[in-house]
Amino acid sequence: MVLSAVAGYVVVQYVTGGPHAPGCKVVSATAGGAAYEFTPEQAVNAATITAVGTGRGMPERAVTIALATALQESGLRNLDHGDRDSLGLFQQRPSQGWGTPKQVTDPAYAADIFYEHLAKVPDYTELPLTVAAQRVQRSGYPEAYAKHEPDATLLAAALTGSSAATLTCEGTPRTTASSGPDGVRAALLRDFGRDALREAGAEVSDDKASSTDTETRTDAPRAVTDGRTVILPVAEDTTAAGRDVRERGWQLAHWAVANASALRIQKVSYAGQEWKAGHTDSRWRPLASGGTEAAGTGGAAGAGDDTGSVRIVTAR
Repeated sequence: MVLSAVAGYVVVQYVTGGPHAPGCKVVSATAGGAAYEFTPEQAVNAATITAVGTGRGMPERAVTIALATALQESGLRNLDHGDRDSLGLFQQRPSQGWGTPKQVTDPAYAADIFYEHLAKVPDYTELPLTVAAQRVQRSGYPEAYAKHEPDATLLAAALTGSSAATLTCEGTPRTTASSGPDGVRAALLRDFGRDALREAGAEVSDDKASSTDTETRTDAPRAVTDGRTVILPVAEDTTAAGRDVRERGWQLAHWAVANASALRIQKVSYAGQEWKAGHTDSRWRPLASGGTEAAGTGGAAGAGDDTGSVRIVTAR
């Protein structure tokens, strides 16, 4: 009975994000700055909210507002319950015209409709966060959003890519996690959309892919030799809303780390730095010499490296 109780406690801690759960962390880019720790579930949802926002051309401030709102409303968890008929990350109510229950519990849809309403708020980037969020949400407790602004600001800076190499996760795979490049590609399509992925010229390696498949499907990625790797080229024509190459690259890299547990991602590299799952401290580290990009720039690379590309290596 004691062993069963202990096992049950560990499972609960894992699922609910307790101290025994694999964790994620984002830190300020300034030395000795603030840090925020969160769970893989929260990381996936935060990355989705951010990807949808940048895909709409929304500024980083909009992403901060959205993340702070979701932190208050749901703790960045896609809830299937709430006050009256409130559901999902933003506790949106189908009865109030936000969408069907299925729609508002789709994180990408929920984020998109939140931004749609936020964009209609005049001068929202100049308003206090609580005011901007309240004009969208119409909450009974509008001041509650303020306490989440510091954490949301850190998350937004990392997940939009404006703060490089600041988000890490332990990357311990979930037992039910999908694996392989196909799972990564599906998640990229979910968050960034088909057009964004195709325009980036994304390469998904697949040893079994035939040349016929890749030639006849205009949205199909090119097949390469390694069956575990997703390659996302980052160039001037793949950025959105005036964001530079470096920001786009770090957004994609941090997105991959945030999804590491869910998608069984083992390694992510960009701009001469690399993150590996399972390291105790989960830090970004310089790539070994011999084929590295200039750190933080997406600049010239050595032989055998993919200049200006984010590389995502998955488990088999």
